[in-house]
Amino acid sequence: MALEMKTACMKCDGTLENMGEAWICSYECSFCTPCTTEMKHICPNCGGELVKRPRRRPRD
Repeated sequence: MALEMKTACMKCDGTLENMGEAWICSYECSFCTPCTTEMKHICPNCGGELVKRPRRRPRD
């Protein structure tokens, strides 16, 4: 099962690029770095830890 690469921060609706920095919880909630820092790396939806999302290069 592939990781769903969401394109917008779930808090501020800012753009999340495939090769850009983003943060996820185990349920794949996705956030930008400023929002993640503000939330102290805790997902507001599940209370889980937010970790760096792997980067995915665009397909040729």
